Amino acid sequence: MNVIGISGLDQSIPFRQQQWPDLTERELRISQGHDSAAALIVDGRCVFAAAEERFSRKKHTGDFPVHAIRHCLAQGGLELSDVDELVHGFDYSPYKTIFSLDTISARQYQQVYSREALLQSVRKHLPQFPPERVKHVDHHMAHAASAYFTSGWDECLVLVIDGMGEVDSVSVYVARDGKLERIHRISALDSIGILYSLVTLHLGFDFNADEYKIMGLAPYGDPARHRAFFQQQVTGSENGSLRIPILRLNKTRQEQENYACTRAFLNRLLIPERHPDSAIDDSHRDIAAALQEALENTLLHLCQYFGSRTGLRKLALAGGVALNCTANGRIMRSGHFDEIYIQPAAGDDGTALGAALYRSSVADRVINERQTVPFLGPEYSNQEVKCAIQEFEQSIDVHSFESFDDTCEKAAQLIASGSVVAWYRGRMEFGPRALGHRSILADPGLPDMRDRINAMVKMREAFRPFAPAVTIEEAAKWFDVESGAELPYMITVVDVRNEYRSALPAITHVNGTARLQTVSAKDNCEFHRLLRSVGQTTGRQMVLNTSFNVKGQPIVSTPREAIETFLRTGIDWLFVGDHLISRKSMLR
Repeated sequence: MNVIGISGLDQSIPFRQQQWPDLTERELRISQGHDSAAALIVDGRCVFAAAEERFSRKKHTGDFPVHAIRHCLAQGGLELSDVDELVHGFDYSPYKTIFSLDTISARQYQQVYSREALLQSVRKHLPQFPPERVKHVDHHMAHAASAYFTSGWDECLVLVIDGMGEVDSVSVYVARDGKLERIHRISALDSIGILYSLVTLHLGFDFNADEYKIMGLAPYGDPARHRAFFQQQVTGSENGSLRIPILRLNKTRQEQENYACTRAFLNRLLIPERHPDSAIDDSHRDIAAALQEALENTLLHLCQYFGSRTGLRKLALAGGVALNCTANGRIMRSGHFDEIYIQPAAGDDGTALGAALYRSSVADRVINERQTVPFLGPEYSNQEVKCAIQEFEQSIDVHSFESFDDTCEKAAQLIASGSVVAWYRGRMEFGPRALGHRSILADPGLPDMRDRINAMVKMREAFRPFAPAVTIEEAAKWFDVESGAELPYMITVVDVRNEYRSALPAITHVNGTARLQTVSAKDNCEFHRLLRSVGQTTGRQMVLNTSFNVKGQPIVSTPREAIETFLRTGIDWLFVGDHLISRKSMLR
């Protein structure tokens, strides 16, 4: 059985632009349907998954994922006619009546959310595909399936938490014997994810895109200054639900669509909205700290209540809020669960994977096994690498190595000497993290390295932290984790051991934490070999690892994009496979 899952709502922003032409670019993002992607499941296993942005180069795009679908077919060696189902990770049909209550909503349903809107996109991009093979899966069910069917567990609690699905912000499931039973749901009217995104917007960042920046800013602030405000606005009930009255202030259709009254309330009773180009001061840092604390307390409330209610000691998480690495660390340390699994593509791109897995499970054709490091995207041939090198031959020098061991030895020497190295090889990662195939690497022990990469390479805010990648054998030496702990997705914050914080300034955040990636020979073999080579030169089998892109750009996909991005940044050296690339006259 061949199933392709897709995510995204390609008419979401065009509808908003037409209906509310005065909205700013940042306000247009107060919408659903971003991060479109496609995933191919063949006989119950995922063989390909990638976000559309990696091919269109439009970050967070919600466009119909036609490029990602074509890559699915190429990877699977399939024709479109071989695909049994094309499954969308949204199903608005149960809510059609609600949307019919006013003319704007009815038009939005028809143009953006309806089955006919999806079929129109399918006809445009895949005209030969039979409409009867197009299916829908409830958004939160797609998230839940993405977590459960990649957990490798027969039984667990599944918590989905995001801004909103069709109408919900939280869904809780008991997963058992290949089935998902929803036991609780919380309306988007009480969405901690939406509140977090609205405050993100209020602080001068982008809704539905920059929430991770608030997570990075929070440790610089004092939550006490605004704790009372968020305690009043976010309360947990005895039945595990939430109440967020600030989100219920919006009464008219336009107020509800753009959260106008909520945003005005923040302006009056918190602080005035920050312009994106203005300075960040202590008031912004303190709000970020209090907001992050409220989010973490909310997640702990949900986990404690439903863990106790069900008695389940294994937890699987998905949804955009599950990308909050600091909150994930709090849950891991809480002791509420024996094991925690966070689906690495937890955002809306992951619903493409979940929708396909869910439909495969309905046909009893799903294989529930733990998601290894998600190298599920495209890999480019040696010929494509050579073509890219030839295109830039006037600007670059190239040295090719005879073996991978020689490549690792040279890369380790350059990292140890203080160079910033881009590392590109193998299949692209699925999800927001670069995990060793599309990465920028450096020595985490150099005091100026974080500021240098932020300013000259990533071109981003100075407060943003970087993550360490370390061999699984050495992780417990440097970080406060159990020996052998597996954290391969760079999705959980842990403490750097106190005695090593000063020795690891480039990856130790202001509060002594780090967003850890453990690397094993079992599921990330080549990156593990590189880290072992680094260990022979620096004494630490560890690097600073950040995604191979610059601010506003998706992570590079093709060899050409790798070279082009290298040439317009402050990266010192680029490895593409076993080729070392430098700017003209740099090779020594």
